Order: sequence, then C-alpha cells, then structure tokens
Amino acid sequence: MLSEYLTLAAVLILAFIGHNMTVVYAAIIVLILKVGSDFLGFTSALTYMGGHGLNLGIIILTAAVLVPIADGTVTIHDMIDSFKSQIGIIAITAGLLAAMAGGVGVPLMQSNPHVIPALLVGTMAGVFFFNGIAVGPLIAAGFTYFVMSIISHFS
Repeated sequence: MLSEYLTLAAVLILAFIGHNMTVVYAAIIVLILKVGSDFLGFTSALTYMGGHGLNLGIIILTAAVLVPIADGTVTIHDMIDSFKSQIGIIAITAGLLAAMAGGVGVPLMQSNPHVIPALLVGTMAGVFFFNGIAVGPLIAAGFTYFVMSIISHFS
C-alpha cells in the first residue's frame, strides 16, 4: 500500500519540477481517490476512474476542441475549406493517424500495464524538455503498438 503512495508522490513531484501541471493535477486527483479508497472505503471511485476516466477525459478534450465551432470562430465554410488546402489535408491525415494510434493504444495499455510508467516518463520528458503538452500517453501507446508490430513482423 505504501509503495503506491510513494510512486504517485514521485510522479507528482517530478511533474511539478517539470512544470507539467496536467500530470500534477492528475496525480493529486488519483492520490485523493486512493486515500478515499484506502481509508474511507470509497473503492468504487478509484475503480470508476480506472474504468471510465479515459473516456471522460476524451469527452472533455473533444468538447474543448469543439468550442471554436460553438463560438463561431470556426464556421462550416472553414470546415469545408479544410479539404481544399495542403495544411487541411495534412491535418485530416494526422487526425486519422492519431485516432488509429489511440485506438490501438488503449488495448495495449490494458494488456500491458507495465508500459504505462514508460509512457508517462516519455510524456513528462516531452513536456519538460520540448515544451510539449501532456496529451501524449494514449497516442504514445499507439505508436508503441505500431513500432512493436513492425519489429515483431521482421523478427
């Protein structure tokens, strides 16, 4: 039981040092759920987050991306024009590849949970050293799946 708290505390501290506030907030939330689970008997909250948190996060992220449509910054005309420009076609392709990576990333994380710390370290390093944003673990899992599939194909 203590090792889980120490590991989450280490993630929290490293994220704070690395100015990765997304991971800081996530670690705080999980620590609160862990305390509630261990000491208050609220095991269902931690279980729910483990089973449904990813979908809830994707819903919130997608809602945030849709706001420019809702506030009129992006119009239907802009959306149609995206099919006519080079950057639009590249963005559509990137979105397609990201969705495919995410689609195989979830099963990879579920079947190989030991890969999650490496994905978190990579994401935190990307935020710290390259000024990235911590939306990477899911897509990173998908890229990991693709690379491992290529390696296993040739070995």
